[in-house]
Amino acid sequence: MAKAEDVDEKMKASDQQEWVSRMNSIHQRAEETVLAELVFD
Repeated sequence: MAKAEDVDEKMKASDQQEWVSRMNSIHQRAEETVLAELVFD
C-alpha cells in the first residue's frame, strides 16, 4: 500500500508529519482488511 501511494523513506526525510499521517492511514486500512477477512467472515 505504501509503495502504491509513494510513501517512502524520501518522504519520511522531507516531510515527517505527512509520512506519519499516511503510514497511520495505511496501517488502519490494512488492519480493517485483515479483520474483515479473518474475523468477520
